[in-house]
Amino acid sequence: MTEPIIWNAAGLNGWRKSSYSGSEGGSCLEVLDNHAAGVPVRDSKTPSGPALVFPSSGWSSFITAVKAGILHS
Repeated sequence: MTEPIIWNAAGLNGWRKSSYSGSEGGSCLEVLDNHAAGVPVRDSKTPSGPALVFPSSGWSSFITAVKAGILHS
């Protein structure tokens, strides 16, 4: 199994802000597409901090559930 954490995510390029992050500027989730290990996700306030890496299939299921309204705040 691949390590589920990238301890310093600052060295990775291509981060994008999640379309589900608010526009307030404080609670932003960033996602990195096309990473070999899966889908890294990090907090935009700490770009040199860790990123959690989710399996691509699990991330896809999560996004599908969010869009369907199954998961909500």
